[in-house]
Amino acid sequence: MSDTPPYAGLRSVLMSALEQAANGKGSDRHGNGLPFTDQPMMEIGRMTGAGGPAFQAMKKSQEALGMIRRGQDKAAEAELLGAINYLAGAILLIREGRA
Repeated sequence: MSDTPPYAGLRSVLMSALEQAANGKGSDRHGNGLPFTDQPMMEIGRMTGAGGPAFQAMKKSQEALGMIRRGQDKAAEAELLGAINYLAGAILLIREGRA
């Protein structure tokens, strides 16, 4: 993967989302030691379709906007990284044919 300047910022954000899912809040609260594709978010998504994780991403985005208004930028960033991970789950469901 290229780390050229036009995409370095995007790479940084996506790597932060991966780090959160693998080693941060997502892993601590929801991972249960399971691979991402076997975690509750994905299992529930298989029951609800891609709309489930898409809704969660919307909810996290709305929460982040409130945090920004309250000056809680770091917390907002964490919420938005979580939203990215929920959207990644939605993409995986599409790829599985479970959307």
